[in-house]
Amino acid sequence: MKRPNRRRRRSDDGDAQLQSPPQPTDLPANLKRRVVAQRPALGHVVPKNSPTRRHQPPAGGSDAATLRPQGRARDAGRYNNPSNLRILGGSVRGRKLESPDVYLRPMMGKVKEAVYSTFTSFGLYDDVGGTRCRTRHLDIFSGSGSVGLESLSRGARHCTFVDMSNDCCGAAERNIERCGFDGWNEGGLGTGIADEGEPMARVVCSDAFRALRQPETVGIPTVGIYDVVTLCPPYEEIVYADLLEAVANSVLVGEDTVVMVEYPVELGCLPHVIGRDDGGVLLGVRNRKYGRTVIAMYVVNPTGERESAESRPEEFVSLR
Repeated sequence: MKRPNRRRRRSDDGDAQLQSPPQPTDLPANLKRRVVAQRPALGHVVPKNSPTRRHQPPAGGSDAATLRPQGRARDAGRYNNPSNLRILGGSVRGRKLESPDVYLRPMMGKVKEAVYSTFTSFGLYDDVGGTRCRTRHLDIFSGSGSVGLESLSRGARHCTFVDMSNDCCGAAERNIERCGFDGWNEGGLGTGIADEGEPMARVVCSDAFRALRQPETVGIPTVGIYDVVTLCPPYEEIVYADLLEAVANSVLVGEDTVVMVEYPVELGCLPHVIGRDDGGVLLGVRNRKYGRTVIAMYVVNPTGERESAESRPEEFVSLR
């Protein structure tokens, strides 16, 4: 096993010293209040050249395309699969996914490609010593399940999908079956899961904070930790400081867990280091802007096992 990621530096007298790891600071004030980002908090955007922009309601008048609140029922007659969701890579590449009957703000395709390219570079989908990939993924605010299903397609052993919308959970369950990820993983010694095993995919209809803070109360076993956690919240409906505190101190994460957080550029910037109540840290390894979307990635208490996931403080600056 690799040793903790501590670099040596030379002092003036020539003696080698261990370089101190970055220290967490209090979360900044901008993360402790709701962000104003009207675009992301609402549903999908109808393209300018879409025929639906010229749609006339039965009573006449203008009905120009607008952004619609996430979670509200959409007009299935006009928007069959508004997000055109599909799997981008792996064993079921190209598989179309069902959208729930509510407006969503799914992760853009170019962002998802970049995220999974980075995950792959971290070794999350590698087979080790002749043993198939054992990555366990926790997809919070999962919506239709497209982010977690992408992970399963690329080789993840298991994914737990969490969303508080019954409609989203139903769509995720149908998409799991559509992709053929409704099988079972054997458990036991060396697997990191209980003897009875676990399904390849589990859908939990729950509030995200309760799932992170009290997972056993919503049906998420705490026997094994997750190797990757993805958080794609509705921007204006959560306080990021609360979300970061919840995931940092969750029993579902452990050493070298990769935590990905999607946030709007209007928020400013997430901190490079996030402290845990037990004295550990979440160390920032990526912070990239894609249009008005920003993706931050952290590693929990890094041991150096994920070699390409090095600390990058220079990326954690304001991107506005």
